[in-house]
Amino acid sequence: MLDYSLFSLFDVFLHQIRTRWTRQSISLTKPNDDWLKEQIASQEYSSKSELINDLIRQARNQQIKIDWISAKLEKAEKSGFTKETREEILERSKLLLNG
Repeated sequence: MLDYSLFSLFDVFLHQIRTRWTRQSISLTKPNDDWLKEQIASQEYSSKSELINDLIRQARNQQIKIDWISAKLEKAEKSGFTKETREEILERSKLLLNG
């Protein structure tokens, strides 16, 4: 006998997924579509949607880093000169970026 509470949880899960995702229609160039198909064929991703969502997440994360670096550069430009060497600045920046 099946546990119907499992089905109820699954229904709730599906509802949450459906309400979080919006359906979009996009047009792709042939090279981009071919590349997406290659990624799916290599079983790196199970669908174009999964791949596109991952690419968007990566772009968003990259933009966060770019914004952080831009803010740091702007703050540095406004703060004036430093006595640190280029190597010291680079090392400190790497430590801050990598946590």
